[in-house]
Amino acid sequence: MKKTINLLTIFSIVLILSACGNSGGEEENEIVVGAQSVPHAEILEEAKPILDEEGINLVIEPYEDYVLPNDDLANGDLDANFFQHIPYLEQTVEDTGYDLDYIDGIHIEPMGVYSKTINSIDDIKEGTEVLLSNSVADHARILSLFEKDGLITLDENVDEDSATIDDITDNPKDLTFIPDYDPAFLPELYETEEDTLVVINTNYAINAGLNPLEDALFIESEESPYVNVIAVKVEDKDNETLNTLVDVLHSDEIQDFIIDEYEGAIVPVGDSN
Repeated sequence: MKKTINLLTIFSIVLILSACGNSGGEEENEIVVGAQSVPHAEILEEAKPILDEEGINLVIEPYEDYVLPNDDLANGDLDANFFQHIPYLEQTVEDTGYDLDYIDGIHIEPMGVYSKTINSIDDIKEGTEVLLSNSVADHARILSLFEKDGLITLDENVDEDSATIDDITDNPKDLTFIPDYDPAFLPELYETEEDTLVVINTNYAINAGLNPLEDALFIESEESPYVNVIAVKVEDKDNETLNTLVDVLHSDEIQDFIIDEYEGAIVPVGDSN
């Protein structure tokens, strides 16, 4: 009888250990993704239940700056991040040597120009200051926006995606571009500075309670090439679990959520692969 009990005890222990082993296997499908709080983390939260059905546990790490998410991805604290457009990622790789790439684009956040006291482009006075991000990767994008709205002309011999303030050849309103500000600080400047133009990334605008489509003086079109991507280490570009994350973010359910939730201020993009 005792032998039977001992055998049953041993069998029970084996089952428990086996169950623990299976639990460890499930943990291998946990992914940690760094994201800006708005809108990236909100979009990922919407995707979590769908990923659960796929056996993937998504852990979202929120960030409020543009530097740490790539640092943490490169050093292995994150499996992926979701906050940046392709030119910013490419600039980061060039500056740091990080071995990073991206799987695919998810949405576009049109860049907007805001002012508390200037109500139209025609009301922009000569010598107006333009406050913009200190993120060099955004400068060409911003200058192209000003050129499209007829406020400046850029050197035609310079690629549109690499233009700098020094490449302005015509500036009829003598605008003064000041590229010295942390992107997160720009909404506060919008609230406090008069007779000034402030260029704000859409995620920070939304987080500050602005509606880009209603509050921006002028804004990029939906055809902006600055698509926000799921960035990964190069070695993980073909990772099945991370590619499943991208597939879910491309799903009709998530794309419809983006359209309904942000009412055109965030524009979803489909699978480009």
